[in-house]
Amino acid sequence: MNWLTNWVRPKIQRLVHQPREVPEDLWEKCPDCGQMIFHRELQNNLNVCPHCDFHMRLGPQERLELLFDDGDYQRIERPRTPHDPLRFKDLKRYTDRLKEAREKAGNDEAIVVVHGRMGGIQTVVAVFDFNFLGGSMGAAVGEGLVAAGELACLQEAPLVVVPASGGARMQEGVLSLIQMARTTVAVDKVKERGLPYLVVLTNPTTGGVSASFAMLGDIAMAEPGATIGFAGPRVIEQTVREKLPEGFQRAEYLRDHGMVDMVVSRHALRDVLVRVLGLLMYPQPSGEVLSLPHADLDIPEPGAARGGFDTEPQDTTEGPADS
Repeated sequence: MNWLTNWVRPKIQRLVHQPREVPEDLWEKCPDCGQMIFHRELQNNLNVCPHCDFHMRLGPQERLELLFDDGDYQRIERPRTPHDPLRFKDLKRYTDRLKEAREKAGNDEAIVVVHGRMGGIQTVVAVFDFNFLGGSMGAAVGEGLVAAGELACLQEAPLVVVPASGGARMQEGVLSLIQMARTTVAVDKVKERGLPYLVVLTNPTTGGVSASFAMLGDIAMAEPGATIGFAGPRVIEQTVREKLPEGFQRAEYLRDHGMVDMVVSRHALRDVLVRVLGLLMYPQPSGEVLSLPHADLDIPEPGAARGGFDTEPQDTTEGPADS
């Protein structure tokens, strides 16, 4: 009896009642409609909710694989910048925040600059990573955009920027604000060379990023439902003391009011970018334009008969018969 109670029964109970280890990230909750989505279904749908079409954030690697031909691209190294130029500290040291952000995002900064072919067109692309300190723009991000502009000019290639940022990085103070001017100059150099500069605004694009290079695109595209603006809605309402219209600072609202050229679904983004880049890079007809040999055409003189019929109407009324 002791053998059954002390050995057999506990062993059976461990086999029957042993809890299964279930991963915590099998399901994602849509921030917009609240529906639960299986992670593989969400991944196969490019992080777009299949219930309400809400566009969730997409990481730099997944976005780059989506844009480039066969997902093939080459990453460039950014110029080195000081990690903590102001020795900033609030609740944590800035260096500790950078270390945590690198472990979380898997990137050393909030921007990734690459080059490759999109639809056969050599293109330079700079993508922001919102998981890295909210995609905030510091000196390293500014250097990355400057390097992207210089590479585009060197390769005579168009520049595409995909921002996702909360704005300037406060831990770098005025050095972060300087990047607004530096990135604007980098964009101007690309435009002076006659090269296309396209921007794909994603959720969110705010603060100093939207106040600089993000709104300077030759063509401004946006993903559906993306928040785009400078200050937040609550700050604006408190300042102007008025109720903001519904959908304010959303991509569709900005398109209807002329701030954004087009709102493009993530599934169609690559095709639209390739088509636009082709039109901007190669505006001339792709084939030889043939001139018609006008001298050999049989062009009738004015008033001449056309199609075998006389142009002047004929009187078909029969007159009186001759006697």
